[in-house]
Amino acid sequence: MKLAVIKLLALLLPAAAACAQDSLLVVFWNVENFFDYRSEAAPQFWTRGRFYAKCDAVAKTLMRISDACGRFPDIVGFAEVENSFVMRSMVSSTLLRKLGYRIVHYESPDHRGIDCGLIYREPSLRLRGSGPKHICDSSGAPMATRDILLAEFDGLAVLVNHHPSKIGGKSDRREAAMARMLEVKDSLLAAGCPRVLAIGDFNEELWSDAEEGTLKYNGGWEKIDGWFGFGEFEVEEKVFADPVLLTPDKAFGGMKPRRCFVGPRYEGGVSDHLPIVLTVTF
Repeated sequence: MKLAVIKLLALLLPAAAACAQDSLLVVFWNVENFFDYRSEAAPQFWTRGRFYAKCDAVAKTLMRISDACGRFPDIVGFAEVENSFVMRSMVSSTLLRKLGYRIVHYESPDHRGIDCGLIYREPSLRLRGSGPKHICDSSGAPMATRDILLAEFDGLAVLVNHHPSKIGGKSDRREAAMARMLEVKDSLLAAGCPRVLAIGDFNEELWSDAEEGTLKYNGGWEKIDGWFGFGEFEVEEKVFADPVLLTPDKAFGGMKPRRCFVGPRYEGGVSDHLPIVLTVTF
């Protein structure tokens, strides 16, 4: 009985410490084509076993982040998850199931069927509201791309972004996504929300002077995953380049993210992106 109580306290103390220190640990990760293995959109070589192996790999990465930071992530934003089943599976079928995580997810009109999602630790945060924010064209119709996901907590709103890709020269669509993000941010601040944190894959190298990259393209690291903060708080960022997430780059030298698939070939990794870890201090 005493051992069970000690274990429970070990899980809850990081959350209590976070509240006492007025800080949060926030992670964002594009988990690349994380499809439901039962879905028609999933490739034929995407099996149940490989699906749950990826769920486990994501959870273990978050645990390694907690080891490195001395606390569990309070909020984790994801890009490229197909549906709520994927989100629930990451939380309920892995080591995360005992840590009090809850999910936030909405289906978006993306043509590939991928969305943004978020999990948060209920012991340390209270969800006040959430919803999808469509990105619309000049006629006001939602574009066939990922919605911006809004999650509102006490004193902080989080926007999870995955802006349209560079493929096909879609710069106008990325501009529309950025404009929409800023519009939502302005609306939240005007309504009395004191702090807005926008995290995501912006598909633009907006941090070209960054020392660390999150994606390797043609032998060069790019920093396309990042954050924007609005309001009075400080953010310290780290790209989590854990060795387990990397593999030798045989074409260009050095290392690169270890993907789950390269074409139809199963590589056993997680993503072509590395996660970013933010320490948010109020």
